Amino acid sequence: MQTTQPSVRAWEPWFQLGCGIVCMAMIANLQYGWTLFVDPIDAKHHWGRAAIQLAFTLFVLTETWLVPVEAWFVDRYGPRVVITFGGVMIALSWIVNSQASSLTMLYAGAILGGIGAGSVYGTCVGNALKWFPYRRGLAAGATAAGFGAGAALTVVPIAAMIATSGYEQAFLWFGIGQGIVVLVIAQFLYMPKHKIAPPKKVSSLPQSKVDYKPAQTVSKPVFWLLYAMFVMVASGGLMAAAQIGPIAHDLGVADIPVNVFGLQAAALTLAISLDRIFDGFGRPLFGYISDRIGRENTMFIAFGTAAAALLVLVFHGSNPLVFVLATAAFFGVFGEIYSLFPATCGDTFGSKFAATNAGMLYTAKGTAALLVPLASVVAATYGWYAVFAIAVGLNACAALLAMFVLRPVRARFIARSNVAGEATETQPIGVSQPAH
Repeated sequence: MQTTQPSVRAWEPWFQLGCGIVCMAMIANLQYGWTLFVDPIDAKHHWGRAAIQLAFTLFVLTETWLVPVEAWFVDRYGPRVVITFGGVMIALSWIVNSQASSLTMLYAGAILGGIGAGSVYGTCVGNALKWFPYRRGLAAGATAAGFGAGAALTVVPIAAMIATSGYEQAFLWFGIGQGIVVLVIAQFLYMPKHKIAPPKKVSSLPQSKVDYKPAQTVSKPVFWLLYAMFVMVASGGLMAAAQIGPIAHDLGVADIPVNVFGLQAAALTLAISLDRIFDGFGRPLFGYISDRIGRENTMFIAFGTAAAALLVLVFHGSNPLVFVLATAAFFGVFGEIYSLFPATCGDTFGSKFAATNAGMLYTAKGTAALLVPLASVVAATYGWYAVFAIAVGLNACAALLAMFVLRPVRARFIARSNVAGEATETQPIGVSQPAH
């Protein structure tokens, strides 16, 4: 008698997605709230912006380059233990920052935070790719939106606490609160135990039928093409996220009141709030769009829009209203890299090892972070407009690569993979045993 393979319950993927979004929101301040602390730390200790921003670079490096290791544990042991560990680390990170009396302590706190944030980020995105194999763009985008928009609700409270109680208290209490929430939510996360049923209308996007192991994935030129494009686009966004406070002060717009959409606040505070909202909204939006019009077409639109927004800053960045609107537009299209690249990776290299493969690609963010301190050096010599101009060139180049290089290269790769996969009865290329 033939038995039907059980499938997951209808609510399970959405519940897992919701848990992942909450966890991502709780680690958002570690990156996007950082800019609020830079000048207060410098005002107290006089370490210099460049030295303080090295902590941000260390955070991003550890957050990204350790993700493949953390994702390896997720693919084998599930998300719960990894995110529990991450919750402890992010709380400990900001507790250390609150007590940091030397750059060494500040750097140690940044490394702890990077380890914790990477554990949460890589796990939640990888888990979303597993639960939504037919809507990877939307799932990765919604998960990444938690990280992009999570800081929006806490920018004003953190800024207020820094102003009234000092940045040390903001580090301490927000760190403890964020860590506790992640610890609780982690207990509800798990990987799919049964088959994910395909939708009634199957996606027409090119997808590999072969599950590539991590060692195979890094041997493919298409992976490194994706990696290079990720670095190009991420470098400008990370620079803006880390330096938007100093940029606003140097351009003389930070404390000028601005009214946008009925919201009135100092330009810097309003810019950071809108940046987080637009960033968070853009991630699922562009992921959803890419599920319908294709990954490369969506990349071209987003990267081109980012270049245009930065070009506006080059010519009109000293106008406070333009500064707020242009940075909001930029972040609205920047955050989509955290939905498009994981989704593209999953489409290209398969679902089984999606967490580890996407984690390896995510290390491109760490490579891009190495350019963040260089932005301060370039700005000191040539001004922030020169930094914006470089970012314009990188985004424009990535947009052209997506349309005219990545699209044909990836299409040929997937076609060859599927032919070879069918010939070997779905065995992974280059191995003797099935990978799924």
